[in-house]
Amino acid sequence: MYQFFVEPEQIDVAAKSVIIRGTDVNHIKNVLRMRPGEEVAVSNGIDGKEYRCGLLALEEDCVRLELRFIKEDGVELPAKIYLFQGLPKVDKMELIIQKAVELGAFQVIPVSMKRCVVKLDEKKADAKIKRWQGIAEAAAKQSKRGVIPTVAPVMSYVQAVKTASEMDLKLVPYELAEGMEQTKQLIESVRPGQQIAIFIGPEGGFDPEEIRLATEAGIQPITLGKRILRTETAGFTTIAWLMYQLEN
Repeated sequence: MYQFFVEPEQIDVAAKSVIIRGTDVNHIKNVLRMRPGEEVAVSNGIDGKEYRCGLLALEEDCVRLELRFIKEDGVELPAKIYLFQGLPKVDKMELIIQKAVELGAFQVIPVSMKRCVVKLDEKKADAKIKRWQGIAEAAAKQSKRGVIPTVAPVMSYVQAVKTASEMDLKLVPYELAEGMEQTKQLIESVRPGQQIAIFIGPEGGFDPEEIRLATEAGIQPITLGKRILRTETAGFTTIAWLMYQLEN
């Protein structure tokens, strides 16, 4: 079943009516070649609900749907995971965003760290964020998410630590951390309704001063095992462990 995102005002629950506008109209009509009667899933990208609809009419600038029922539970994780990702090289960020969204992350925050090779000026950063947000939306559609995770503007490391400091669980996978038992205990401590911060360093890893700042803010270093993981792998691993715990 195909899924589409619409603005909240395009869903009229009382009238059992949903309208799809924009680029999805052409996609439905000319690419998918859908016909009246076919069923689709619609989300507003905010409340996590899935609105099951039947296609009523294909018009010039919109597609009209009949709302059949609302699936309240949806597919979202019961906790919000924030991935604070040190800016990586080349196009790794695109892969990181895509897979983080598929795994259930609520928001991805690009962070400028000391050992980041990539440096983005304001103009380049704005263009990158726009592209990254498009990748997040496409990944949300593909994985049938009930919300569209946001990609935040690039933060400094100090800003990121301050933002994360008020969250319920704060983790930083670090190659010098030891004790898998502590990692296990922290992962198992996660509870529904919490906000969870994950800090991932760039290719060069964290500067010792960054780890000091993190621990002072209550961000806890953890180990992901005996092997050194790439920046794009470390985030996936941590989110996957949290996903397993939250959905188990």
